Amino acid sequence: MNLVGGIALYFVIWWITLFAVLPFGVRSQHETGDVVAGTEPGAPVLPGLLKKAAITSVIAAVIFVGVWYVWVTYDI
Repeated sequence: MNLVGGIALYFVIWWITLFAVLPFGVRSQHETGDVVAGTEPGAPVLPGLLKKAAITSVIAAVIFVGVWYVWVTYDI
């Protein structure tokens, strides 16, 4: 696997992982009872996107290392 292929693979793994991590810990305005006028009641109160991006990066790195190991070990 060359550098460009590795970066592309990590990017794809990161985005897939992000979509899996996004719903964790989200509380809607309706659930908290504090709906701001003019907004959707299902909108998140504190989405915590920076924290989720960091968590996604760590999980994606672990998955990438696993894929890279299999790639190198079995000479795919």
